[in-house]
Amino acid sequence: MSTARISPVLEHRGPTCAGVDEAGRGPLAGPVIAAAVILREPLYGLNDSKKMTAKARLQWAARIRQEALAWSLSWAAVWEIERYNILQASLRAMSRAIAALPVRPECIVVDGNQPPPGWQVETLVGGDGRVDAIAAASILAKVARDQTMQALDAYYPHYGLARHMGYGTAVHMQALQRYGPCPLHRRGFGPVDRAWEAKQ
Repeated sequence: MSTARISPVLEHRGPTCAGVDEAGRGPLAGPVIAAAVILREPLYGLNDSKKMTAKARLQWAARIRQEALAWSLSWAAVWEIERYNILQASLRAMSRAIAALPVRPECIVVDGNQPPPGWQVETLVGGDGRVDAIAAASILAKVARDQTMQALDAYYPHYGLARHMGYGTAVHMQALQRYGPCPLHRRGFGPVDRAWEAKQ
């Protein structure tokens, strides 16, 4: 294999190791989505999704889906976030993403410091900027979540979901105050709870 294709930044664990990450822990609305990816070989230029433009993420997501040995997506709905809290819902989504992989990995490395239930994994804080398979998972999860929020915007157009993806921007906060929460908003998050109370 030519060394020109190997990323100078991110570690490649090989085609038996899955990387896992999620997107959507911070927003006030919408699901949290997790991805698991097994890369067949290093992909030069791969990086943490947060360091990419939306256009670059779309391009990389298409390449990852085409060139990865295996990948999967899963999610935790708003009701799970409300019932179990955002951390536990995120870990449940990660666990489902691992289970959905069509290839069983020999090792699993997860972004963060909390393991998803039911799996023996290595946790790695900042892993999406350190291991290529986690970076790939972060891209797939982010792209999938953004596309989900853009689709949901058609059903709840007053909130500007396609613009802010459910995060607590000034536009979103103003819409919450004006219209109150919708079924996509997460109870247990301070701004959402205050908006519910104001509408009672």
